[in-house]
Amino acid sequence: MYTTVNEDGILNNYATEPKMYYAEYPAIWEQRKYLVQGVFASLIVTTLVLVAFSVS
Repeated sequence: MYTTVNEDGILNNYATEPKMYYAEYPAIWEQRKYLVQGVFASLIVTTLVLVAFSVS
């Protein structure tokens, strides 16, 4: 843990920061997986909206 002391003698504790890294662009198979997930999510939301309209 990183600690500093100011001129009044008060301790300030700082958490250690994690190492920063850059995200990589998703592979083509990951992009397809995201597309399938988006289609299923859209179907679920559409179904819920249609059920809500039909019940009311």
